[in-house]
Parts: sequence; C-alpha cells; structure tokens
Amino acid sequence: MALMYGGKEKDADYDIDNASHPGFCSFFAKLPKKSPEDGTLRLFYRNEYYSAHGPDALYVATHVFRTNTVIKYLGPGGRAGLPSVILGEAKAVEFLREALTSRQLKVEIWVPEAGQGKKATKFRLDKEASPGNLQAVEDLLFGNSDIMAAPIVMAVKVTSSISAGESVKAKTKSVGVAFADATVREIGVADFVDNDVFSNLETLVIQLSVKEALIPTGTASGTTERDLELKKLKDVLDRCGVVITERKPSEFTTKNVQDDLMRLLNPSSIPSSSSVDASLTIPQLSLPVAPSALSALISYLSLMSDPTNHGAYTIRTHDLSQFMKLDASALRALNLTEAPGNIGSNKNTTLFGLLNKCKTAQGSRLLAAWLKQPLVNLHEIRKRQNLVELFVTDSNARRTLQDDFLRMMPDMHRICKRFQKSAASLEDVVRVYQAVLKLEGLISSLDGLETTDQDHLKALIDEMYLTKLREYETSLSKYAEMVEQTLDLDELENHNFVIKPDFDERLQKLAEKLREIRDGLDSQHRAVANDLDLELDKKLHLENSPVHGYCFRVTKNDARVITGKKKYPELGTLKSGVFFTTTPLRELANQYQETTDAYSRTQSGLVKEVVNIASTYTPVLEAWNGVIAHLDVIISLAHVAVNAPEAYVKPTLLEKGSGSLILKEARHPCLEVQDDLSFIPNDVEMIKDESEFQIITGPNMGGKSTYIRQVGVIALMAQAGSFVPCSEARVPVFDSILCRVGAGDSQLKGISTFMAEMLETATILRSASKDSLIIIDELGRGTSTYDGFGLAWAISEHIASQIHAFCLFATHFHELTALDQEVPHVKNLHVVAHVSNSDEAARDREITLLYKVEPGICDQSFGIHVAELANFPENVVKLAKRKADELEDFNTEHNGDAELPPEVVEEGTQLVEEFLRTWAAHTPATDGEDIVMADEDTSPEAQFEELRKCVEQFRPRMEGNAWVQNVLASL
Repeated sequence: MALMYGGKEKDADYDIDNASHPGFCSFFAKLPKKSPEDGTLRLFYRNEYYSAHGPDALYVATHVFRTNTVIKYLGPGGRAGLPSVILGEAKAVEFLREALTSRQLKVEIWVPEAGQGKKATKFRLDKEASPGNLQAVEDLLFGNSDIMAAPIVMAVKVTSSISAGESVKAKTKSVGVAFADATVREIGVADFVDNDVFSNLETLVIQLSVKEALIPTGTASGTTERDLELKKLKDVLDRCGVVITERKPSEFTTKNVQDDLMRLLNPSSIPSSSSVDASLTIPQLSLPVAPSALSALISYLSLMSDPTNHGAYTIRTHDLSQFMKLDASALRALNLTEAPGNIGSNKNTTLFGLLNKCKTAQGSRLLAAWLKQPLVNLHEIRKRQNLVELFVTDSNARRTLQDDFLRMMPDMHRICKRFQKSAASLEDVVRVYQAVLKLEGLISSLDGLETTDQDHLKALIDEMYLTKLREYETSLSKYAEMVEQTLDLDELENHNFVIKPDFDERLQKLAEKLREIRDGLDSQHRAVANDLDLELDKKLHLENSPVHGYCFRVTKNDARVITGKKKYPELGTLKSGVFFTTTPLRELANQYQETTDAYSRTQSGLVKEVVNIASTYTPVLEAWNGVIAHLDVIISLAHVAVNAPEAYVKPTLLEKGSGSLILKEARHPCLEVQDDLSFIPNDVEMIKDESEFQIITGPNMGGKSTYIRQVGVIALMAQAGSFVPCSEARVPVFDSILCRVGAGDSQLKGISTFMAEMLETATILRSASKDSLIIIDELGRGTSTYDGFGLAWAISEHIASQIHAFCLFATHFHELTALDQEVPHVKNLHVVAHVSNSDEAARDREITLLYKVEPGICDQSFGIHVAELANFPENVVKLAKRKADELEDFNTEHNGDAELPPEVVEEGTQLVEEFLRTWAAHTPATDGEDIVMADEDTSPEAQFEELRKCVEQFRPRMEGNAWVQNVLASL
C-alpha cells in the first residue's frame, strides 16, 4: 500500500527503510504505552520528515489526512504489523501546533540516537511539550510569529484542617497555587481558603487562563476522603478545560525552593538579598501552602536547567479579591472567548473577538486578561474609562496611533526572550530599531491629544504613557545609535540584515577583496562574450550556481559555439541550458567562495557582539512593551465603541453594594453586529431591595436568554473599563458574575446534564454574596417537572431571601412567578408575543415574537409553535397539539382551582363555611363552641336528617358555584 504525503502519493525517499522495520518495531514495543486518547501524542523525526506509529498513526490518519489509506503496516503479518504514517516537516509542524493549542494534547518528539540516520532503529526523547509549557518547541512550532495567547501552567496543592470546636464535616481547605508565564518570565503564587466545590480555585483558573495544572497523585493510603477531594479538584479543572498532569507527591515539598528562587529571580525583584532567611527576603515563601506548589512547578518546567533563566524571573502574589470572580459557566454563558474546537468561527461571536481591534499581539493578550479579570477598584475602572473616552472623542489621534504606530510594533516579549537565550538574529535587532524610530512620533501624537483643557485628563495621559515613553526614548536613543553605526541600513530594502563593512577593519578588507573579485568576474564575463561573439546578459549569462559556483550559461541552441573548445569545459546540461567555465573564472569563483566564507565568519562574530549589546536593553523593552499593550487595548475599546451599529456610552459606575442596576436601551454587543439582524433593545431596572430578583417568563425563542446574558456582558464590560451598548447605564460594582445557563453533559466522564446543572448551581450558592450578579436560565429541566420546579423554587427563594444578590432568573415554570407574593423584592417580567385574533383554537393562532421585555407574567411557552418553525412534519405537530390538549384537560380536571377566578373561589369558601355553621347550629352541642361533634345521645339517623335538610337548603347556591362543585366531585 502506498504511503501518502500531504494527501498525495509520497516520494520513495520518504519511506521508512525496510531494513529498519524489525529493529524499530522491537524498540517501539518497549516504549511506555501512551496514546492521544490518554492525552499524549508521540512523533519520530527522521531528518527530512516525521513518522507516527501505533495509536498515534491512527490518530494522524483520522485527523490530518482523514483517510486510513495513508497507513502502512511495518513488520511481518500485514495488517497485524505496526501501523505507521509519514508526515512532511511542514505538515507535522502545523499538526503539532494544533495538537498543543486547540486539541490540548501533550507532545513528545523523538530523534535518532547518535550515529543513526534514515535507517535508525533506536531513538531518544528530544523534546516534550504540553499546552501550558511550550518552551521546548516554541521556536520550532511558532517561529517568528507572535503568540496570541500566553500559555499558563500552574501547580495546585490542597491541605485540609479542622479549626478548634469544629466538627470533621466543617473542614476548611487551604489551597496553594503557583503559576508561571514563560513568555514574560514571571512566577506567581496565590494562597487562599476554599470551599468544598473549589469555587475560588475555579475563579483563579479563569482569571489566569490556565492551560495546564499539576496536581499530586493520590496518597499511599488511598483514603476514600482523599480520593473524593481529588475527584472534585479534577472535576473543577476539567470543567474549565484545563489539561491535568499528575506528579509525584514528593515534588510538592519545599526542600530546595528557597535556593532555587534565589537563583531564578532578578536581583532587582528581591527587596533585601543580604538577608540570611530567604522567606524574609521573598515574602511569597512565608505563605502556608503555595511554596510546595512552587517547588513542583519549578521542577516540571525544568527552570533551573536553563542558565538563561537564572536572574531573569520576577515573582508576584495574585490577590483574588482585586478582580471580579467569574466561573467556567460564566465564561461560556457570556461568550467571553472561543470554545476549544471552535477556532476559526466568526470572531464577532465572542466578546473578545468583537473587542479585539488591537494592532499588536501583546495588546490582544492583555485584552484577553482584562476580560477575565474585570476590576473591582472603582478608581482604577474610572481611569480606564477616562482614557477610552479620550480616544472616543479624538478620532484623528486614534486612527493615527493605530495605523502609523501600533501596527508597526513587534511583540517585544518574544524578541526579548530570544535575546536572553542568545538565539536572536540581526533581524530581531532591526525590528526593535524600527520600532524605536517610531517612538518620537508616538510621543508627539499622545502629547497632542485633545484633552479639552481638562488638567486631570492631561495628568492621566502623562501618568499612564508620556512620562514612561519619554524615559524609554532617552534609554533607547543609544540603542538606535548602536544599530546605525553597526548595520548596513541600505541593505534593509533588499531584506538583507548585514553588518556595515566599515564597522570593522577585518570586515572592510574582506569587503574590498570581494569588490575586486566581482570586478574580475565582470571583466571575465565581457572577455568571453567578445571571444564567443555572444550578446552580454542576453545570450551569455554569468550565474552563481549552488552546485558549480560562478559559471557561464548559454541556451542549448547557442551551445555549438563552445563545442570542441578545450578552454571552455562544460560543467553540465539542464533544461535551462548548458553550463561551462574557464580557468580564470574557476580561480575567481574559488576566491569568491573563500572570501565570502571568511566574511561570513567574521561577520558572525560581530553579529553576536551586536546582539549581546542589544540584549542589555531587555528590561527597557519589556517595560515599553507593557505600555504599548495598554495603549493598544484602550484604543481598541474606543474603536469598537465608536464603530458599533449604535455608539456605546460611558457607564456610570457605583460603589459596591451602594447602587442599583439601570440600563436604558440595552443591547447584546455580539448579536447586534450580526448580518441581517435588527436588534431590539430593552431597558433593565434592578433596584436594590425593590426589584433585585427578577423572574423572566415568555415564549421559547422570545429573547429571555439574550436579555439576561446581555446584562452580564454589559456589567463585565463596564468593570473591564469599556464603554457599553446602551443609551444610558448605571452599574454597581459586582464582586462576581455567576451563571447557570444551557445544558451540558459529559457521558464519558459520568456527568449527566442534570448533574452538571446541579454542580454549577452548587457553586453559585456557595460563592454568591449580596454584591454578586447571578444569571440563571431554565434551571431544573434535566429531571421530572415536579422535582425541577421544587428545586427552582427552593434555589430562587434562597437567593432572594438569604443571599440578596442581583439575580435574573429565566424560566418556563410559570408557577415560580408566585414567589413575588412571598418575597417583596422579587419582580416578574415577560417577553412579549403577539397572538393574532382568530376564532380557531388558541394553539392554532399565529404568534409573532416581539422580543420586548415588559412587567408581568406570561403563562404560555408556545413550544409547539417553535416546533412548527423548525419544520416538524405536520402529523407530528398535530399529535403534539392533541396530546398537549389532553394533558391540559387532565390537569384541569385534577386541579380545577387553578383555572377559576379568585372571586369564585372566595365565594365558594364562604358558602361551605356558612353551610357547616348552619348544620352545626341545628345539631345539639355538648359545649359552647360554634362547631362541635354532635352529642353522643343524638342518633346517627337524626344527624343525617339534619344534614339532608341543610343540603336541600343550600343546593341552589352550591350548584351555582364551580369551586364547590369541584370540592364535591373530589369527595
């Protein structure tokens, strides 16, 4: 069976040598069993191409080539042999990049052992990478391209403790977390107390966009309690889409972490390096649990084995309380970022895609962080808002900064990392130089912003940008001078990055010699053209062939002029013509090659010196990069606010817990930009202690979900510093947005739709406070109607009466609207549907969805109408209507009170009470009470006769009251 390469029949040279089959099959069989199904992909590099074997080959065939015809079976036995697939280098790099990012797989790349070539039978592990740790493959897979999302890997250590006077069930969990961003060489730690559902940890994972988590494997004792805790931890990480890597518990010890940190950290980030006790020098080491996680993280990333890491890292403590808390469900419900596997869909379907008009990679990364870390500090939020407002007002400055400056800025973090690893090239040096040249114009544009004589805005621009940029301009002026003195800037137009010949005496001599040789080559070219009587450059070509060096070429038709002439020996014939040389040309060609090699060697040493000098500017470049990213995000938010279908407005933010949520003509930012869609805005008014809990009912597809989600999106945008899609907005600062929307299950993990719903709701009940915004959509659908309603009522009542959070609750349980009778700050809303007037049955009337939200209750769902819109077969729709009518009749028969007017029920109740009093008055009593049992001496016959008389007396009135008739029927 022929192997395929890139979807076409592959060249025979790309085959795995037959002689190597038995040896390689034997080697492969001894490797530890791993497969993509277990989360690990393994490829073998064979100098010019890659191969995959066993489960990996089947995975590649399915997901890359989408056919099994590419599979070849190595070894004896035909299909019983080892499945194998070949991947060309370009295809393999593309696939590995996808495996690590969107497919969330770990990757191993194996290379032949020393001395083994194409016929290699033994390989060694060369590179390992995971979604959170791309360091080993960064240059191979991402090259010079800017990484749009920085991979974050974290280590988690959980300890349990019982406080004095507490029961065993009242255990608290102390969670220590360490995380690293290798792109910016930053280590972070967090230490906090968490609840049983790890809601704080979930918030941290969302805030940091963690890709991979390290957790210790189960303890030796394997206690049930420990296993249960580990399962809960894995469930939370899995729900957040994090790859889980288990490590030995021995790695989570603090034995060497102090020494390791002292070597890793930049001395400038250590307050007092003279202290003997590192825990005093590095405050993060005094945290209770985090140092254990930090030790495991340093070990996993092998930070100590790379000398370029020493003295390069900084460390910080991440404070959860600085940012709004978001759970994994909120991430999905508010469409913050692209879901895994959905890469490439319309970017406007996510909030990040909509707001990301950034011109730099670092700006895009920062925007993603801002959306997952909305602020709770009112002062900092207003600073961002004021900056956005400046660029909303001054459109000329906004466009100039975007098009003339930000677009030209490279990803400094990537370049600095290459500088630190001594892997940078002159091209990197030049890219920074070109950015430095733009710095003066950038400062001038910011200095000329229209601040309308508002001193506080001018001071804000100075604080955030100008003061820092002027400082960087001063520092980088020497950098620009260095580049201008050492690099041949004239060659940049030809995309050649070379050192100036006159920069070094040795280089200058070699350059002069090369000029002399080129002159000799030109002279020889003219001499041979005259001798052969061939037109220069049209008939006789002087070429620098990769095979023969400098030589002449003539077409096959003109080759007769050199036939038989010994002084013009032929070198070869190709389709393009005949190649030949002369003795002087051969000597010149050899001299040119030798001189060029010497020039390259000399220049290489100088390039290294230049790159080393450039790398000393890394701290300034990193700081400058942060300012550029901040400016890029602010301008992007302003750009979106101005260019929306209807311009966004600056929201008024109120202190936490002190205000009400009021939005006028609110819109969903992602929906309003969809093609062929006219969005209908709605007002939102949630008054604290009056209407903070709102129940929304209405038809299917009527807009309930959009209404409640857009409130969450607008609140998040406001706290991120953005303008919002409203005509007017007053928003209190929320400490968290917690969501329970949509149905999601995972049968492979043993989690049903209903269980997933309950887990998310449990997180809400454990995490919410009076300053939270809760969004719940269709709670209780995954179980029976009665159980679902019971849970929905209990959860709603608990949130409304115990938590007192702002809550939007969309439901089809119309009975839930009665909650407003029990809790005063519950308000009922409904989405409006217009039902056309018709003499036909209600179910056959034409329904028009108006997408407007108004006060009051909607007691119909119109589900069958939606089925008709979905083009259900006519006979199915008719059967659905009939069964729905039957069920409605059944419920009416068994619960007639629900359909009767209140005045009928009240009249019937009074009638029954009057009847009982009349009967009691005619029956001899044993005490002074109005209604008692008859005297024991009264015969049953006498009692029955009195009852019969009373019934006859009240019969006309009883028959005229429907409620009494229902009571009698039930008896």
